Amino acid sequence: MNRFFILLTLLLLFACRSQVAESVPPTITPPAPPTNTAVAQTDSQPTPPDAAVSTPVPPTDSVTNAVSFPNANSYEWKLIASGLNRPVDIQSANDGSGRMFIIEKYGVIRVFENGQLLESPFLNIDDRVNDSGNEMGLLGLAFHPDYEQNGFFYLNYTGDGGDTRISRFQASGNIADPNSEKVLMIINQPYQNHNGGALAFGPDGYLYAGLGDGGSAGDPQKNGQNTTSLLGKILRIDVNNGDAYGIPSDNPFGNEVWAYGLRNPWRISFDRQTGNLYIGDVGQSQWEEIDYLPAGSQGGANFGWSIMEGGHGYDGLAQPDMLLPAAEYSHSEGGCSVTGGYVYRGALPEWNGIYLFGDYCSGKIWGLILSNGQWQSQVMFETGGTITTFGQDESGEIYFASDNGNVYHLTPSR
Repeated sequence: MNRFFILLTLLLLFACRSQVAESVPPTITPPAPPTNTAVAQTDSQPTPPDAAVSTPVPPTDSVTNAVSFPNANSYEWKLIASGLNRPVDIQSANDGSGRMFIIEKYGVIRVFENGQLLESPFLNIDDRVNDSGNEMGLLGLAFHPDYEQNGFFYLNYTGDGGDTRISRFQASGNIADPNSEKVLMIINQPYQNHNGGALAFGPDGYLYAGLGDGGSAGDPQKNGQNTTSLLGKILRIDVNNGDAYGIPSDNPFGNEVWAYGLRNPWRISFDRQTGNLYIGDVGQSQWEEIDYLPAGSQGGANFGWSIMEGGHGYDGLAQPDMLLPAAEYSHSEGGCSVTGGYVYRGALPEWNGIYLFGDYCSGKIWGLILSNGQWQSQVMFETGGTITTFGQDESGEIYFASDNGNVYHLTPSR
């Protein structure tokens, strides 16, 4: 299947998260020259009812961030693993083991340890994962902050009827118990697409989940702007209290909703040093976006969908309480579906503080920094891969996976 046909098909599907495998070279080098854009930081925040407490801010005294982009020609993406079956998430347990856990969309989690992809799976729940739609399956993984002591981890997957399930499991060593599942939430999904799927623990110890708007196209049920619906949202729950979970007292609407106005958040992450939240939100037919909430923000942020697509009107015009994206790019540039990433916090100081994100169709990887109140984004690499997810290990190094089953690591060129 040639790339033109793939891109045409994806655009006809309204830029939903599509994943068609293709060949990717084992070592990926950057383009020249890159493009650079600057966007003013938007500080407008809504004031939702009863939102008096903000999330904690990690200490930032020793944080040093890059103020410019490094020369990407001095770096490459090194192939470290292959043969995976549609990998869609890469996570670390942060338990000192150095392991990375890679989700295969059909319901399996694999372990990457000491430079090797282990043959035996960490977990196999393909018996309960519904992957009948292209955007359905096992989609997200997060390890409890005390995983080293309690062995708890959390999954986001589509189950019976295509509904979203957020569940807790327990593991010991390199084996998780499939019978340990405790279902925390079941969320009805009216269509097969826009399931979101990301999970991440915030600096406040709460579990955050990214949910799409319910699917079809154009948010026909207008879930994005409906704060009583859990679709089109970032949810925030307390997994350490309650039978299944508790709702934090400072959640702005008295339910699980923390932020709203999202179409299909495909990967969310917290900067491990600052606590800032980054969201990759897949666009409708024209604009892909990266959304941002600084650490300490109150709940109730509105990112605009479906009134806005990126920084542009869709169902209407921008309103004062809507947050504009930190970065956006158009489908006319060759992209179709954003993949959110991570802020680099590894051993390469020139990359420190740079948020890396990509596009599924074009294979481009951008860098994003906030410098002197201005967002600056720049294309750093053209990988040629279908980028399904990024990952970050215990040391803060960055990886990405391609739909063809390969995983790559950002390293200096040899």
